[in-house]
Amino acid sequence: MKKNIFAKKIIFFIILILFWQVISMAEIWPNNIFPSPYEVGEDLIFSASDGSLFFGIGTSIMRLIVGLAIAIAGGVVLGIFMARVESVNQTIGSLVLGLQSIPSIAWVPLAILWFGLTDGGIIFVTAIGAIFAVTINTYTGVKNIDPHYVEAARNMGAKGTQLITNVLIPAAFPYMISGFKQGWAFAWRGVIGAELLFSFLGLGFLLNVGRQLNDVSQVISIMLVIMLIGMAVDGFIFKKIENKVMSRWGLR
Repeated sequence: MKKNIFAKKIIFFIILILFWQVISMAEIWPNNIFPSPYEVGEDLIFSASDGSLFFGIGTSIMRLIVGLAIAIAGGVVLGIFMARVESVNQTIGSLVLGLQSIPSIAWVPLAILWFGLTDGGIIFVTAIGAIFAVTINTYTGVKNIDPHYVEAARNMGAKGTQLITNVLIPAAFPYMISGFKQGWAFAWRGVIGAELLFSFLGLGFLLNVGRQLNDVSQVISIMLVIMLIGMAVDGFIFKKIENKVMSRWGLR
């Protein structure tokens, strides 16, 4: 079954590339506006051979990991507090809902003023873009825990940190995984967007260089790399974690 799905995906992408090649050969648009797959691949190989592509990937991934780790840690703590302390939910909870509507890119001017053109500013944008998704999903997960589980744990002597680590987090984990997945998506967009405006290394920086040089092939090649990394993380990390969690809880 899995082999058939994989084969269908491969065939689909081959057809897509061939369709792209046919359109480029039709010369509807000039090559400097709509390059062929060959030209994009050539640009990708060149940037890989001089090391700039791998350095950009490594830099962006490093910022992503740090920012996402901060977002997950802060979001889990805040989400649990919102779910367990009503006054926190009534005050900070409403603020979180409002802040979630702010796009990650809108935090960039503030990040530049606070941190300057540094890694700290990009990590700030990455973390702030993901933390609210993690917070809301953690809150939802803890709120949906059967109260009888909590009462039973308390009757058995669980309280404080023990109650949180042994009962609340495991029981809310299916929701939290969804929050982590959303947080990762927001964080990935945030880090690329921040690098674009900061013009400070990373894949976003390479995108900006392609724009400044009017090199559409480079822009498209880096966009493809960003997309492939997103697909790889979703398929090889979050999908597997989701499947294990769902199987553990008997949800599939």
